[in-house]
Amino acid sequence: MSAALAALGQLVGGLGTAVLALVGLGCLVLTAAASLAGVGLLFAPAVLRGLHALAGRERTRLARHGLDIVPPEPPPTRLRPALADATTRRETRWLLVHATFGLLLGLLGLLLPVVAVRDTAFPLLWPFAPEGSTSTSLGFGTADSWAEASVVSLLGVGWIAIVLGLGPGMARLQARPALRLLAAGPDTDLSLRVAELTATRAAALDAHAVELRRIERSLHDGTQNRLVTVTVLLGAARRMVARDPAGADEVLERAQSAAEQALAELRAVARGILPPVLSDRGLAGALSGLAANCAVPCRTDVDLPERCAASVEATAYFVVAEALTNIAKHSGATRATVTVRGRGGRLKLRVEDDGSGGADEAGGSGLSGIRRRIAAHDGVLRLTSPRGGPTLLEVDLPCGS
Repeated sequence: MSAALAALGQLVGGLGTAVLALVGLGCLVLTAAASLAGVGLLFAPAVLRGLHALAGRERTRLARHGLDIVPPEPPPTRLRPALADATTRRETRWLLVHATFGLLLGLLGLLLPVVAVRDTAFPLLWPFAPEGSTSTSLGFGTADSWAEASVVSLLGVGWIAIVLGLGPGMARLQARPALRLLAAGPDTDLSLRVAELTATRAAALDAHAVELRRIERSLHDGTQNRLVTVTVLLGAARRMVARDPAGADEVLERAQSAAEQALAELRAVARGILPPVLSDRGLAGALSGLAANCAVPCRTDVDLPERCAASVEATAYFVVAEALTNIAKHSGATRATVTVRGRGGRLKLRVEDDGSGGADEAGGSGLSGIRRRIAAHDGVLRLTSPRGGPTLLEVDLPCGS
């Protein structure tokens, strides 16, 4: 059932790009015809840009359904180079197939559930139907009794069986031209993407090493010293208990205080590894807690239809925590806003304040650490912070990594 529903969603999404492909195909034909008279040459670059943008949109749509397509190098938008460009020719072939065959499959994905519900529920609708009206969604047959109306529901069950059985296959058929024609060709140089992934892997390893050093430093400089203090105080109390019970009691009280501080530091280190509030309340609740504890009045607006991977939520949490800390310490802001949206397999995060601006990664404000964390997930960080403000931090992360 879930596979069929996902397939229907994919087909309906493909219907949207198929309609755009049909419009684009019409523009392409008109431009080609007008080019014979010389007029279409003026519009050719815009039409080519629209073709490439639509192909990119289709790659993004399929990626949301788990069908990743390695994009080719940006194709040319000038007419003469485009005529000799293999990527442009493949995208044009995809446009023709998707505007026809893909449109038909998208329409079936939209109409089949409608007719299935209509025919299955027809016995309930029959008493209100005009006399002599067609009973079935196929446009033939009339029902004059409850028995005949009930037979129509059998047709609806058949439609449901078709949706469940053929829906995933139809979605694969609709996506096949894009997988074959919109991917980078065998002659495409993928060295830039390889270099990008290599840098991302290095950033992930660096972020991991930095996190390990932070945990080691917290344990060594804080918790370990507290525990040593507890050990020394307990030894002193043990030696004093016979000759000076009152002094031993005071030393034990100090040891208890040091043990409590060590426990609090251990809890802080554990929260720094993976905050338990994320598993208990989700990202929305965790960010609400950060906003409530922020020294600057902060508003959160979180819209996540489903949970992301735990590592992604943890990264988003730490990004917001670091950003709000920077706002409280350095910005002089009077308000801050945290906005989170989850759409199409991506988590988009915005942190904005009305402070003095001028945030700089080289200034030791923790922004370089934020960038390393985001790069480890192959995400994107954009920072806009002109002098005088405001400051806008935007993060785009894949939900499933």
